[in-house]
Amino acid sequence: MQQPKILKSGFLPEETRKKLHTVIYEADTRAGKLFDIILLCVILLSIVAVMLESVASIKIVYGRQLAWIEWIITVLFTLEYIGRVIAVREPLKYVFSFYGFVDLLATIPKYVGLLFPGTGFLIAVRAVRLLRVFRILKLTHFVGAGNQLINALRKSQVKIAVFLFSVLVLCIIMGTLMYMIEGPESGFTSIPISIYWTIVTLTTVGFGDITPITPLGQLVSVIIMIMGYGIIAVPTGLVTAQFMNDEKPHLNTQACPNCGANQHRDDAKFCYNCGASLSK
Repeated sequence: MQQPKILKSGFLPEETRKKLHTVIYEADTRAGKLFDIILLCVILLSIVAVMLESVASIKIVYGRQLAWIEWIITVLFTLEYIGRVIAVREPLKYVFSFYGFVDLLATIPKYVGLLFPGTGFLIAVRAVRLLRVFRILKLTHFVGAGNQLINALRKSQVKIAVFLFSVLVLCIIMGTLMYMIEGPESGFTSIPISIYWTIVTLTTVGFGDITPITPLGQLVSVIIMIMGYGIIAVPTGLVTAQFMNDEKPHLNTQACPNCGANQHRDDAKFCYNCGASLSK
């Protein structure tokens, strides 16, 4: 079988691009693992810096240091974004992908703040700077089993929808029953309020803003609480069963150097998407 022709990248020499692609996109290699560990540490440091900056007392004392840390992290994320763009054969495909959008969103807030230095834009700049928190979404780069979980949720959505509809019907019935038993003098002033109390009790949240005072109402409350423990476990069981049914051979993070497809089997020699040869 004739292999598809691989186009050369317009940004870097082919060998350099391959090496950069291996480091950035393939976490199963030694260099890729080191890159991901460093990137993970930088992301976590960025999130901690953003949270500390929101504390007034800390910002007054360490504001300048936090600003320097933020600029260093912004530069590192910028270099990483540029590296991801030039390491793939189809840069626009990455730029307009979910991960590309997340990476861009994690990079631009600091630069946008420079474009609006006037006092009239302080509120807008502050809102944009808060977008730095979305850097935590970059952690999705490190979740290898995420696709399998999403597939399990997608295949179980009908069963989960039927289950949630049944729970809603149960809450309406039990809420109406509690409204009849307790009445407005106990805080159950309407059926919607009673349904709200039922949902809070069924999910074992228990705000305590409304409580039954009659013996019969308390008995019904106990029944709802016990039912809640069983109901909470049902969606988990549905997803877990589907997840086990869809269990596949171990997949690695190696990305095809031609089309960028990932999630290949460990023993794969060719890309399942385009047929190009995979690097060892």
